[in-house]
Amino acid sequence: MANILVMDDDRSIRDLIREALERAGHRVIEAANGAAGLRAFEAEPFDLVITDVLMPEREGIETIRAIRLRHAPVRILVISGGGPHRQLDYLHVAEIFGADRSLAKPFRPSELLRAVDALLAAPPTR
Repeated sequence: MANILVMDDDRSIRDLIREALERAGHRVIEAANGAAGLRAFEAEPFDLVITDVLMPEREGIETIRAIRLRHAPVRILVISGGGPHRQLDYLHVAEIFGADRSLAKPFRPSELLRAVDALLAAPPTR
């Protein structure tokens, strides 16, 4: 069982992720944006962080950078549908700034679980 932080401003996406991860035996803490997610991250240790890119208050890339600046050995999975600016590859940019892996929305719960399992099986890289 892993302790996983999920940050996404879309409640339905958080519900989908939480349900899939809890069925797989993981503990999930949710945050509706990067600012709330960073507060949760500072309050307890996590094995994995899943974050959207486009969120209010503090977006995903800024949140990933803040986590990496803390030198936290946590794995990060970034998710995004690209929003209204699909021509900009947010997922690639997020990997440059510290995400370990990316997953494009929409995704199936099975795709999410495969990505989570792969990340949890690998040692933290940062």
